[in-house]
Amino acid sequence: MAERHEGAGRPAAGHASGVDLRALDEVVEFTSELIRIDTSNAGDGSCRERPAAEYAAERLAGAGLTPTLLERSPGRTNVVARIEGTDPAADALLVHGHLDVVPAEPADWQVHPFSGEVRDGVVWGRGAIDMKNMNAMMLAVVRRWARSGVRPRRDIVLAFTADEEASAEDGSGFLADRHPALFEGCTEGISESGAFTFHAGGGRQLYPVAAGERGTAWLKLTAHGRAGHGSKVNRENAVSRLAAAVTRIGAHEWPLRLTPTVRAALRELAALYGVDTDTEAAGLDVDALLEALGPAARLVEPTVRNSANPTMLAAGYKVNVIPGSAVAHVDGRVVPGGEAEFETTMDALTGPDVDWEYHHREVALQAPVDSPTFAAMRAAIERFDPEGRVVPYCMSGGTDAKQFSRLGITGYGFSPLKLPEGFDYQALFHGVDERVPVEGLHFGVRVLDHFLRTV
Repeated sequence: MAERHEGAGRPAAGHASGVDLRALDEVVEFTSELIRIDTSNAGDGSCRERPAAEYAAERLAGAGLTPTLLERSPGRTNVVARIEGTDPAADALLVHGHLDVVPAEPADWQVHPFSGEVRDGVVWGRGAIDMKNMNAMMLAVVRRWARSGVRPRRDIVLAFTADEEASAEDGSGFLADRHPALFEGCTEGISESGAFTFHAGGGRQLYPVAAGERGTAWLKLTAHGRAGHGSKVNRENAVSRLAAAVTRIGAHEWPLRLTPTVRAALRELAALYGVDTDTEAAGLDVDALLEALGPAARLVEPTVRNSANPTMLAAGYKVNVIPGSAVAHVDGRVVPGGEAEFETTMDALTGPDVDWEYHHREVALQAPVDSPTFAAMRAAIERFDPEGRVVPYCMSGGTDAKQFSRLGITGYGFSPLKLPEGFDYQALFHGVDERVPVEGLHFGVRVLDHFLRTV
């Protein structure tokens, strides 16, 4: 049964600014300890985020807040707390992070993925990047505010969610659908996958801030045919029909579809690299521009088109039996405004003998890059890294911002980290040997604190 604790704590008014040594220590401690709480989400309902939720709730309570714990399913716990701002007329800001992580196989890792070990200035373990580091930053910042009497101008709603690594039905989807009152007044939100150092060659240090996400279109394909003996001629073989459809999908070249966020990214990156081109031109040669951007092309390339990647196949039960049906799954991603094209294309690629349906579907998102909030994120990063350049980008995947968008909340990816050259942040998402530098966490908590106090 869900536990509800109504009300919200209010830190005393004050003007102290910046983080202290205790906050720097706590962000490392909290990251390490959260990693030790195994919240692996295999998507089968067995995950239990409750121990991590209770951990977060205890530290929020220690900051004078009154956290609310909510569950749709036993053990799938979410935590929400509100910090009241100094300006009651200001819109509230949502700051959210998920507590679950993808599974990890210890035999593949240099350091046990749930040890939270701090070694050579690096915190190791599943969730160090995705995204217990951000959860730790959130906790460290609000506890610093409680010690020094800081209150932000806007109300800040903190949410620690379950189930982001699967359907979000027990997490942000449940919160948005069943408990919208907890997010009253929130017009914008920040969360994962943005404001990390991206070393783009030639000494360039970029900080991509996410201002969009492609939509999720996970598909189930079912081919039908005539069952029979494996030794006989069969022109209605379901496996062959499915294989042909999957091959067509995998080989398809999707046309360009540039959104405002992606055009803004291309414009800023072109200027940074000294490429003279009109990114608003109808005949823009995007592939040539991406080639000119060198390593920075990785930030944009996955989001200039729709995509569909076959990922799973299942058919048959015996080698000499032709089954009557065969099933495949496809991971589709859709740029904002590309839904109709995606569906028409899938109809054509699957053909008359293969049916397709949505297994899981979520909307694509866009956020303005000329907003005061984006400007505040840019200013916070550049304050602590004057050599860094903030650029907007669109995420190729998705986050809990999709579910919170149902409440009219505009989402940005902003979980700041300063990373050394050669540290491949994006490769560590769901990868082996996930880890985060201690100095990166220190930078992140300073930037997050400054942003939340000034936005």
